[in-house]
Amino acid sequence: MWLHIGAGSFHRAHQAWYFHRLLQQGDHSWEIALSNIRDDAVPLLNTLAAQHGEYTLETVTPEGRREYEKITSIKTLVPWDAELTGMTAQGASPQTKVIAFTVTESGYYLDTDHKLDPRHPDIKADLNGEARTIYGALTRVLKARLAAHGEPVTLLNCDNLRHNGDRFRQGFLTFLQLRQEEALLGWVKQYTTSPNTMVDRITPRPTADIAPRVLEATGFNDKAPVMAEAFIQWVIEDDFAAGRPALENVGVELVDSVLPWEEAKIRILNASHSCIAWAGTLIGQSFIHQSTQTQEIREMAWEYVTQDVIPSLMPSPLNLEEYRDVVLARFANPYIRDTNQRVAADGLSKIPGFITPTLTETFARGETPRATALLPALFFLFLQRWHQQELPYEYQDGVLDADALHQLLSHKDALARFAADAALFGPLAERKEFAALLERSVASLRSWANHPQPVSE
Repeated sequence: MWLHIGAGSFHRAHQAWYFHRLLQQGDHSWEIALSNIRDDAVPLLNTLAAQHGEYTLETVTPEGRREYEKITSIKTLVPWDAELTGMTAQGASPQTKVIAFTVTESGYYLDTDHKLDPRHPDIKADLNGEARTIYGALTRVLKARLAAHGEPVTLLNCDNLRHNGDRFRQGFLTFLQLRQEEALLGWVKQYTTSPNTMVDRITPRPTADIAPRVLEATGFNDKAPVMAEAFIQWVIEDDFAAGRPALENVGVELVDSVLPWEEAKIRILNASHSCIAWAGTLIGQSFIHQSTQTQEIREMAWEYVTQDVIPSLMPSPLNLEEYRDVVLARFANPYIRDTNQRVAADGLSKIPGFITPTLTETFARGETPRATALLPALFFLFLQRWHQQELPYEYQDGVLDADALHQLLSHKDALARFAADAALFGPLAERKEFAALLERSVASLRSWANHPQPVSE
């Protein structure tokens, strides 16, 4: 049994798809139990339960070819309650060999040194016995598992986080130390593993137009369909504590180290995605494909990757120029209709996680990261719109302290304070040449960003 924590669209479009492929091959040795930490997924879990865990995945190519597939790999819908009783019981079961999770980048509460931030209110609450976060939830689950039998289990991070297994594990061990859970801490160190992974499939938030297409194409009146691009990739370090599915039979790459894939994906795909979303929002666009097809924005993303990222990642076993071009073609897919709102989210985690490393490494090579500096410059202009309540949508950020950020942005020297934020830029926050570069970058973009551009659907 594979317990997944995080009942979002991405899991249903990605990991569940691979498990469905195994079932199609006649391999019934693994199935998914789906759960969630917070109550926001209760309606979805109830809907899926009414459909016996089955739902339709619609995929679409850049050319507009749509395919429909009924996914049947989620066999158990774990009921939610405030004490996480069902999740705890499922995770403690000796049949559960892997506990995987998708809780978004901000759901790990890491600072710029990639260490757990014990000051965050959610972490404080969980240190006092609550279960708001992955750390508090897993503490409950694994304490029950240890008390019941103590069988080994793999803890598998499936989020877009650099060194995601390592950094989750370090955060979790720190959390257990702070909770003084000495017995559990020792057991986790000895009887669990946390392989690093790289996951990839663009999966927009479901919209109301998916279900009618599903009904017309399949005859299934699906109340919980999900849509994604046709492209999919999953790379996992082959370090499982208690066995694993034969995922290599369905296209998953099992490797010794995910580092080359991970760095390419985070810096080329994730950072460019954010760049495009922030820029598109500033000029009045709603969808990623519109913004990618806008010449100035596409050039920003292309130059960022070409001038600064590729030199930072070389040598690489991957063809990074080809990967760049494939990524931009995926973003330009007009049929996905992924929103700038979704991709623009969690910028306060994405700047230090996706963008600051390239800034730092380019400076270290003795070069000026002019192309990369445009990304935090775009985010600063985006935050100014947020501060002035001029964004066309609600900005969502898991680590946002709204009062503190409004206060920063209200100062005359807001940009200097932004550049000096070590939580965003690490050691660069103390470097005058970085602050000057960011100031020039913002100045170069301000006029362009204040001129909305006509867009076609």
